[in-house]
Amino acid sequence: MLIIPVSDRFWLKNAHIPHCLLENINLLPYTREGLCLVDLEIVAGKITQICPTSSSLDRSGVDVNRGIIFPCFVDIHTHLDKGHIWQRSPNLTGTFDDALNTVKKDAQLYWKASDLYRRMEFGLKCSYAHGTMAIRTHLDSFGQQSQVSFEVFKQLQQEWHDKLILQAVCLVSLDYFLTPDGEDLANRVAEYGGILGGVAYQNPDLDRQLDKIFTLAKERDLDLDFHADETNDPNSICLQKIAEASLGNKFTRKIICGHCCSLAVQSPEQVNQTITLVKEANISIVSLPMCNLYLQDRNPNITPYWRGITKIHEFKKAGVTVAFASDNCRDPFYGFGDHDGLEVLKEAVRIAHLDTPYDSWCANVNQIPADLMGLDKLGRIKIGLDANLIIFKARYFSELFSRPQSDRLILRQGKLIDSSLPDYRELDDLMI
Repeated sequence: MLIIPVSDRFWLKNAHIPHCLLENINLLPYTREGLCLVDLEIVAGKITQICPTSSSLDRSGVDVNRGIIFPCFVDIHTHLDKGHIWQRSPNLTGTFDDALNTVKKDAQLYWKASDLYRRMEFGLKCSYAHGTMAIRTHLDSFGQQSQVSFEVFKQLQQEWHDKLILQAVCLVSLDYFLTPDGEDLANRVAEYGGILGGVAYQNPDLDRQLDKIFTLAKERDLDLDFHADETNDPNSICLQKIAEASLGNKFTRKIICGHCCSLAVQSPEQVNQTITLVKEANISIVSLPMCNLYLQDRNPNITPYWRGITKIHEFKKAGVTVAFASDNCRDPFYGFGDHDGLEVLKEAVRIAHLDTPYDSWCANVNQIPADLMGLDKLGRIKIGLDANLIIFKARYFSELFSRPQSDRLILRQGKLIDSSLPDYRELDDLMI
């Protein structure tokens, strides 16, 4: 096992780092997988030098034996308020509709501040232990629930400020913003420094709903984050409608659309039209590969044909920014998961065929989501930044994606942290 020095100055030597995650570094040779062999100097918790690996120079420190080093993960789309309720509220059919209904019933019965706090904190503990440094969570926000959930979020944001950067997005159906309660919610989001968000469903009033949320966001200077087209219905074109609304409203702040599943079952003409509009509107896409694989194309006793994901390759080819995130965790929308950025990347690679070549896809769980969240000092390895790093024993991507990497080491400001995962038994008394 590697021993990380406790001194203020040391080297991490002989490390494989993806070239796409090395910023402001002169061109270095890299392998066919895009891995550069480098030495990192860390002084007082910051990266001070990044050099090609050399055996001839005296660089005292740790030889990681070509182990891969990532910057800490950034998880841009989660649902911490729903997390870890599977044991008390399972989705026994696995369908999207039953997930919605099951969560609604669970919220009515249990979602008081104490229940939310403990489950959300459990999710933060898992994320931190796996090497995540920033999280954006959607919070169900109908009625009085928004006040309760945002207060719990604020408390956790303050208590975890030295470990995790937290952002919150409200989550309601878009028709809610046509009501006085919807305007109150927009004010609350602005008060808490959050992001305005909602679920876009195909309906006759969608254009009016979109114009309203864009107006509310512009008036309050808020970014937007949508759930869109989380369905296998080829007639669902909410993503296209969001792009048209953005252009029509001349919206200049950031827009993110998550899921966008129906695009994958539409005609090539519809796909090209939508992607062109998305690019023009400067919308970024977040794919949730694990949750969408779980829910989409699910029918009783029928083998699924479609993997559930959106047109990831086509978006990237068109120059549209794409990120990956974990989404739901151990709740009716996804019965598994552990808030692990590596698992997200690994499953995205497998589900969407992101190997041969790996290209720069590993940036989709750190640098790219960090930029989308306005965190330009996270998610990359750069001279002058804090040494917030994940050190894997795996030397190549084939090794990285073949084992859980439970023995990873996590440095925060150059110091090794305790990466022990919380025990599920901590939540036993909530699973009544």
